[in-house]
Amino acid sequence: MPTADRPTTPGETRFWELAEPFLTRSEVTRSTMMGYPCLRVHGQYFASTHHRTGDLVVKLPEARVDELVGQGRAERFSPNGRPFREWAAVPFTRSRSWKALLAEAHDFVADLPARPPRRRRAAP
Repeated sequence: MPTADRPTTPGETRFWELAEPFLTRSEVTRSTMMGYPCLRVHGQYFASTHHRTGDLVVKLPEARVDELVGQGRAERFSPNGRPFREWAAVPFTRSRSWKALLAEAHDFVADLPARPPRRRRAAP
């Protein structure tokens, strides 16, 4: 599995470079989301990188995602063909915009109510 230490695409490498300042904040943690390496703030996902395409995947307000998609700057993140309303996939060719989008995603999710950690089910 790819990690920050062993990225598999140039996009992942860029993602982890940009993630470093966020990881110095106590409220931000490294995690995985559906097998994708990601960042969380207060327990909620706010950014990831697609391990096959290297795209940046960020959680933003639905209207902002619509705007980015409408401008051709992003696509709606659609794992398994199901589009997510508040998630945009921004290609590596637009990686100059990633730093600002990561900050925007962090700020959006940081303002949401904190999510308590999920408890794992005990084995039967």
